Amino acid sequence: MKKIQGWISISALLLSLGVAHAADPVRVGSKIDTEGSLLGNIILQVLENHGVKTINKIQLGNTQVVRGAITAGELDIYPEYTGNGAFFFNDEKDSAWKNAQQGYEKVKKLDAEKNHLIWLTPAPANNTWTIAVRNDLAAKNQLKSLDDLSGYLKKGGTFKLAASAEFIERGDALPAFEKAYGFHLKQDQLLSLAGGDTAVTISAAAQQTSGVNAAMAYDTDGPVAALGLQTLSDPKGVQPIYAPTPVIREAVLKAYPEAGNWLKPVFSALDEKTLQQLNAKIAVDGQDASSVATQWLQQKKLL
Repeated sequence: MKKIQGWISISALLLSLGVAHAADPVRVGSKIDTEGSLLGNIILQVLENHGVKTINKIQLGNTQVVRGAITAGELDIYPEYTGNGAFFFNDEKDSAWKNAQQGYEKVKKLDAEKNHLIWLTPAPANNTWTIAVRNDLAAKNQLKSLDDLSGYLKKGGTFKLAASAEFIERGDALPAFEKAYGFHLKQDQLLSLAGGDTAVTISAAAQQTSGVNAAMAYDTDGPVAALGLQTLSDPKGVQPIYAPTPVIREAVLKAYPEAGNWLKPVFSALDEKTLQQLNAKIAVDGQDASSVATQWLQQKKLL
């Protein structure tokens, strides 16, 4: 009888520990840019809507900061981009990253095996890096692609790019464009801005801050056209596909096993056009990211 009572006591203890673990607040983070803030708030609000207590760590920092936080167990969930798997795993040469499904499957497998991080359902969008130029510069010099930009630069055209240090330094970002299209930007042709918020780089080009006439941008950016810029196409397909995806620690997903199902319809509805519109409300109209997230979730009956 004592053995049975002891077993019941241990079971009760384990059950209580499990409940306590499930009740731990989930630390929701994001990168520092506009879209990071939008997606971070969407994740946070969906979790809270299902009774999950959260800790807000949205706009925590750049890719390296946020990635470092989740791999160290200091963050529980945040939105990441599939194409960054090439960077995380030093695997830039694999063509899988340029295929939406293959890139997703590869990063999902690698991160689960090596870091116990689970990639949930991706959004049907591609937030790839690009370069946007002022409309007047584009019209005057017929700049539509990065090939056109290369020709313009080789002729000594005036050019100054506002970008984050990450974009300037990462091998799969500006250096990849330079290598593929055969141009090189000198130090005086670059304005390096803290953080990775394209709203800031695009504004710098729109306002011609320090002679800037071009900006680091993302394909899902809303402010580009609104602020008088146009993105240059990448005919050589240099960039991987960057599908926004919630990434969660395996232990946290075990504590909240329905989290993936809660977020699946949400991210499935975030196509490129939707993200451009929502990002523009924040970056151009000055609306609060949390409010934009709430309005969209309610409109889609996801909250």
